[in-house]
Amino acid sequence: MTATELRRGRRSSLLDGLRYLLVLSRPRFWLYLAGPVVVGVVYAAGSTAELITPLSVALFAYFLVPANVFLYGVNDVFDAEIDTENPKKSEGPEVRFSGERWVLAAVIVAGLLAVPFALVVGPAGQVTLGAFLVLAVEYSAPPLRFKTTPGLDSLSNGLYVLPGVLAFTAVAGELPPAPAIVGGWLWTMAMHTFSAIPDIEPDRQAGIATTATVLGQRRTYAYCGVVWALAAGGFALVHPLLGAVLAVYPLLQVAIAVSGVDVDRAYWWYPAINTVVGMALTMGYLWRLMYGG
Repeated sequence: MTATELRRGRRSSLLDGLRYLLVLSRPRFWLYLAGPVVVGVVYAAGSTAELITPLSVALFAYFLVPANVFLYGVNDVFDAEIDTENPKKSEGPEVRFSGERWVLAAVIVAGLLAVPFALVVGPAGQVTLGAFLVLAVEYSAPPLRFKTTPGLDSLSNGLYVLPGVLAFTAVAGELPPAPAIVGGWLWTMAMHTFSAIPDIEPDRQAGIATTATVLGQRRTYAYCGVVWALAAGGFALVHPLLGAVLAVYPLLQVAIAVSGVDVDRAYWWYPAINTVVGMALTMGYLWRLMYGG
């Protein structure tokens, strides 16, 4: 093999590795972690000058890609055997853990990249960041492995709101209003449990118990609708317009349940729906920040 061929082989191998990590990180869901950062920064800012700073940009960049590599990488490592029964991994848009050591190294490095933020976000931010990292690991990893404990699998997914809490705290120097944190946590609980509906049969075949496998599809629909309604109520305590925007979720849940739309199809609508809702929340407050409306 010539030196040119060797370089090409290394380049090809590097590109294949990057593609693997890209798919592993679930690009369709990147904004589930990065979106709350934007919302947190916008609602914490007292002026437009506070919107784009080195810290806010760094937080967005971390939660856009590395945090997703970390979160989903830990998930895939500890679900390698279970995922053999999951059609999303064998036939769909996701990948199974390849078992290679460099993947483990990449996942660990992605988690460690969060550590420097602890130096600049203050005590409340440090607690928030620590909670995110612990929940991101223990959702999938022993000894707690929350994802296999009905109830706790849903509750622990409040981790998705923590990037927003962290961003708000980093800008404002204090935690967001408690109803906003509770509302956001409830929203993520419902979103997680709804996303588990397509996995009910694969999880049952693998012997995994989750909130969705225990409730079954119809009762899981009801659970998600109720929790989303409570989330809207929490945000309404912060501002009625926030509650009105979040009310789209329980209404949509009812529409899906009564229309008979295949949940496997509806599941893939939510990244776009969540992006639109996040944009509405963000643009609404930006208007108020810029024009005092």
